Amino acid sequence: MTSKQRAYLKGLAMNIDPVFQIGKSSVTPENVDAILEVFNTHELIKVAVLKNCADDPKEIANRISERTHSQVVQVIGKKLVLYKPFKENPKIVLPRE
Repeated sequence: MTSKQRAYLKGLAMNIDPVFQIGKSSVTPENVDAILEVFNTHELIKVAVLKNCADDPKEIANRISERTHSQVVQVIGKKLVLYKPFKENPKIVLPRE
């Protein structure tokens, strides 16, 4: 993903609310399954990491992106933005390089 595409996705993510929260048990298989379900209806999602989670948000973002085959757009504080385009008919069209 290019920096231009990442900037475009960051702009889109500003207006969305977190659809999922990671708690003190960090990333569990149940969390990953729930996030995969959300990716069935959304291409761009925001995930909140709660204060009681001891793990590093960047580490959590990388773990989730590996397990869901998505891309980390950004990590700001305890908010993660992930992108996974639909296989057929993607709604978000990324700008060309």
